[in-house]
Order: sequence, then C-alpha cells, then structure tokens
Amino acid sequence: MAPQKVFTLSQVAQHKSKTDCWFVIHGRVLDVTKFLEEHPGGEEVLVESAGKDATKDFEDIGHSKAAQNLLLKYQVGVLQGYNIQDGAASTKDAPYKETKTKEMSAFVIKNDSTPTYAALLEFLVPLLVAGFFFGYRYLSRAAHLTT
Repeated sequence: MAPQKVFTLSQVAQHKSKTDCWFVIHGRVLDVTKFLEEHPGGEEVLVESAGKDATKDFEDIGHSKAAQNLLLKYQVGVLQGYNIQDGAASTKDAPYKETKTKEMSAFVIKNDSTPTYAALLEFLVPLLVAGFFFGYRYLSRAAHLTT
C-alpha cells in the first residue's frame, strides 16, 4: 500500500466550507466537497462536521456498508497519529478513541404496555368532559334566555 499523506487536525480545520469541505472519520481525512449535493441527509450535516473529527457522528447515524465504502473514494490522507492498514484504522498516540458500545436507540421500536382500553379512555374522557361543559353552557344560557 502506498504511503498516505498525513494531516494534522489543525490542517483539516482549514477546510470547513461548502466549497472546501474536509473532515476525519476513523483516522481517514476525507474531502467530501464533491459529495455534498449527493449526500442523502443533505449538505448541511456534512458542512456542520467540516474541519472536525466526525467519527462519532458517522457511527451514531448507523451508515450502511455502501456508505462506509465511500470513505475510501473521498480519502485524501490520514490524520496524524493514525495508521490505516487493510481498511481498518488503528491509533498510535491518537488523543481520542471512541468505543462502539452504544446502541442506537433512536430506531428501536418499543412495545407499548398500555392496554387498549386505557388509550381509549385517555381519548374519550377529555372529549366527554368538554361535551358536558359545552352542553351545560348551552342549556344554562338557553334557560337564562327563557326567564
């Protein structure tokens, strides 16, 4: 494998606009300027991470294998302190290493233990109270007008 160009985080931080958008994922320095318009989540999310280490953001979203393979296409180098071999990044004196122990709960559908009749009551009771209130006002106004 050919040696990769090595960048510092301060060098990456100089590329944080729509016309020049770089960030770091897993030690890979990526120039995603040409990918901004194609990104399914919109260009704003990429520009928001520009000039930074976006590894945590990338992992939290739960990107597909195809999206992970795109990293190689846009890679322009590696972050100083990382050694990338066979598609995996390992750190050597890197300041930060995130472990993948968090589960993505945003996409988990949990069973609702509320019984159906309780949900029906939560809907009907306020409706009945409002109906009784307006009925009382109507009848009391009608009684007031007849006297």
